[in-house]
Amino acid sequence: MRRLVLAAVSLAGLAGCGFTPLYGDAGVGGSLSRIAVTTQDDRLGYRVREQLEDALGRDGSQAPLWRLETVIDQQRRPLGRRIDDTAARYELTVRGAWTLTPLTGGEPVSGVETVTTTYAAADQPYAAIAAQQDGEERAAAELARLIRLDLMRALSAP
Repeated sequence: MRRLVLAAVSLAGLAGCGFTPLYGDAGVGGSLSRIAVTTQDDRLGYRVREQLEDALGRDGSQAPLWRLETVIDQQRRPLGRRIDDTAARYELTVRGAWTLTPLTGGEPVSGVETVTTTYAAADQPYAAIAAQQDGEERAAAELARLIRLDLMRALSAP
C-alpha cells in the first residue's frame, strides 16, 4: 500500500513538470507519418526510401506536412586480399544527407548520417550479387533508423 501511494505521488509530480513522452500521443510519433520522402532514382535510393517510409510509418491517407529530401552517396572499398589478389570482403559506406522542409513554409532542417557495413566477396556471380545487395539493404535500414532518430530530435525541439 505504501509503495502504491509513493508511486502515485511521484507520477503526479512528473505530470506537473512538463514531461512529454517521445513516443506518446503528444510526442513526435504521429507527425512522423506525415512526412513525404524523396530520394534519387536508383536501387539504393529506392531501398532507403522504402526503409524510411517503413520507419516513419508513412500514412498515405493523410496529406503530408513535411517533405524529406535525401541525397545518398555510396562508396565500396575492397578489404583483405586472397592469394589470387582478389578482395575477400568489401566495405560499403553509405552517406545520406537529408533536408526536412515544412510544406506550409518555414525553416528547413538538415543533417547528415553515415553508415558502414561489410559483406563477403563470393566467387560465384549470383552469390556475389546477393551479398552486395544484402549489404546495401542492411546499410539502407541502418541509415533510415539514424535519420528517423534525427527527425525525432528535430521535431521534438521547441
